[in-house]
Amino acid sequence: MRIALHTKVRADRVEEYDAAHREVPAGLTAAIRAAGATSWTIWRSGTDLFHVLECEDYGRMLAELEKLPVNIAWQARMAELLDVVHDYSAEGADAGLPVVWELP
Repeated sequence: MRIALHTKVRADRVEEYDAAHREVPAGLTAAIRAAGATSWTIWRSGTDLFHVLECEDYGRMLAELEKLPVNIAWQARMAELLDVVHDYSAEGADAGLPVVWELP
């Protein structure tokens, strides 16, 4: 399944956000892949962040990541940098953006 998300980085933390994503912990990327994600791309336009990820089951992926120390630490770090924080818990599994149009 493909999921699109929208978040916003705090205007005063853009450089720090970008820097953090140049150094995503290997343990976190391994955990995301092990939880079923096959790709995850984030684009930034000003302070707007657009995520597209592909995974087997988004709700299951979130549930698997939710209690992992490497993910808990990463989410705490991101909470300091983001204005609009996505609910990356199993309860937030329905928070993806709705599809409006797709090239047939």
